[in-house]
Amino acid sequence: MFSRTAKSFVPPCTSVRGMATLKEIRMRLKSVKNIQKITKSMKMVSAAKYSKAERELKPARAYGGGATAFFQKAEVKQDDTKPNHLIIACTSDRGLCGAVHASIIRMIKNNLAMKKPGTDTKLVLIGDKGKAMMQKIYGKSILLTFNDIGKRPVVFLDASKIASQILDQGYKFDHGTLYYNWFKSVISYRTKEMPIFSEESISRSEKLPLYDSLDEEVLRSYNEFAFVSQVFYALKEGACSEQSARMTAMDAASKNAGDMISKLTLTFNRTRQAVITRELIEIISGASAL
Repeated sequence: MFSRTAKSFVPPCTSVRGMATLKEIRMRLKSVKNIQKITKSMKMVSAAKYSKAERELKPARAYGGGATAFFQKAEVKQDDTKPNHLIIACTSDRGLCGAVHASIIRMIKNNLAMKKPGTDTKLVLIGDKGKAMMQKIYGKSILLTFNDIGKRPVVFLDASKIASQILDQGYKFDHGTLYYNWFKSVISYRTKEMPIFSEESISRSEKLPLYDSLDEEVLRSYNEFAFVSQVFYALKEGACSEQSARMTAMDAASKNAGDMISKLTLTFNRTRQAVITRELIEIISGASAL
């Protein structure tokens, strides 16, 4: 009685699904070439900054080595069983340098996970990268944060300002730990931790009372200077490790972009040849039909 006519739906787009057009491949190829130019430029800048950071690292190591040797000779020890713990993370504000900052934060998180309940741990995060990684989980434990780190070469005055603000907070810690990246070679670095001693820890040393000229004022002044020296040394080590890691990362990114450019160029040539061949077949078929 009733007749129904089925209507076929013809999609408006005639291109095959999943196949990129010549315009899309050309735009992708141009984008990858621009990225390769940026990564090559960043590699050259990082190479120049790395050479400068490596030159400045050699004299800076005397500061950290001197402070560490003094505490070792004086046999200053920390009491890890006490609850108040100060943790300092030396990162920077800039990324694109591999896992330089993530390795420090990973080590801190592992140590915090093993802390006993009731431990009062305060975090001092030097650099926006460390703050971004720790603020969400350990935001209530953050005591201080510092930014504008890594944009300019660190000088001793910068470390002095950081140490002064930490000491001015009035947090009485029983033991402290400073986390930083130790520069090993151009392609290698190692994440280490350095003990930060409080005045009470130094006063409990058995060898220091042998010197009559060392009073409380002298010990406090030297402890502050040693603290600044350790921060300065850690920042210098981290800056050199960061620049070498960024140089390596940008070199790898440039090579990957080169491989992608080669593949896209091959795909573009094959697609263009297929389009030309299809057009020739249509022309020849039309001429044969006539």
